[in-house]
Amino acid sequence: MRKIQYIRDIEKIAELSRDEKRELKTVTKKFAFRTNNYYQSLINWDDPNDPIRRIIIPTLEELENWGQLDASNEHLYTKAPGLEHKYQYTALLLVNDVCGGYCRFCFRKRIFMDINDEIARDLSEGLRYIRENTDINNVLLTGGDPLLLSTRKLENIIRQLREIDHVQIIRIGSKMLAFNPYRFLDDPALLDVFNKFSTPEKRIYLMAHFNHPRELTEQAIEAIDLVIKSGVIITNQTPMLRGINDNVQVLGDLFNKLSYVGVPPYYVFINRPTLGNKMFAVPIEEALEIFEQARMIGSGLAKRAKLVMSHTTGKIEVLGMTEEHIFFRYHRAANPAQKAQLLIYKRNPEAYWFDDYSEKVDEFSFLHQSYQFFDEF
Repeated sequence: MRKIQYIRDIEKIAELSRDEKRELKTVTKKFAFRTNNYYQSLINWDDPNDPIRRIIIPTLEELENWGQLDASNEHLYTKAPGLEHKYQYTALLLVNDVCGGYCRFCFRKRIFMDINDEIARDLSEGLRYIRENTDINNVLLTGGDPLLLSTRKLENIIRQLREIDHVQIIRIGSKMLAFNPYRFLDDPALLDVFNKFSTPEKRIYLMAHFNHPRELTEQAIEAIDLVIKSGVIITNQTPMLRGINDNVQVLGDLFNKLSYVGVPPYYVFINRPTLGNKMFAVPIEEALEIFEQARMIGSGLAKRAKLVMSHTTGKIEVLGMTEEHIFFRYHRAANPAQKAQLLIYKRNPEAYWFDDYSEKVDEFSFLHQSYQFFDEF
């Protein structure tokens, strides 16, 4: 079994100069730092703008006072310790407060801070809530990274969810395929758990987080293959990140390479306005142009991603724009009355988030109009 060494002290990064380590200590005192020797090996240290370095190594830019820790107000949807219920059919269980590495752009970095109390060590209340709410047909295990749990603990959670008849889908949000593919390559017991509980009638989905094509290494692709063979369906989601994938060719290559290895692109997120994340932020309208041009590079199988924002009110899809207007749609809405609602705003090239649009032109309830249409026939 290969030994993956986790690194929590910036002083242990030999490639950084003494002055860099001293400066970055001020950042790691505020926002947690964690990486590992496998992921570090992907960095080209001769390139100061290396995208993998940008993902994992702190910079002083993180100290810019911009954004807030809970940019989407997730606390408003907490219904039990460690459980969020925002959308009718989906519940989130926050099962871990550790990741294989701490992405510098993380929107949930607050859970790695001493003030955090959102992760539940005891999931019994959350599981009870799911049992009692029969509308919930899929549960997302997240955190932190669920695959940093021991296989035994993960199996216990999955087993209890599988005992709830109305839970059809279990999703696992994880960046471990990118951060540490040996989690899969060296633990056949984990693949056995997947094979046991991902059934033809009720699948497990692994929501992967590949942000850049270089993360799709030989080891990562081998791990992907094993997971697919275990019966688990993998999809990928990534934020659009300044200096990492805000480039038509890079993002297009990511979509293509994912499609080649059997991992459909799922979501590309507008980066939430989270404290410390200004350096990664891409204005919405610029992001839309990059996204659409990147999708033109590949086949239909490579262009299935949606460009979305995880806003307080719901998951808002960025649909398109004209010279004057930009179009949004509630892909998922916390308020059922807003489901599938189309929103039209005056363009604002400086907008980084939905709240930055103030001039609404119109809104259109697609569902309501659809029902009227069918009533006419």
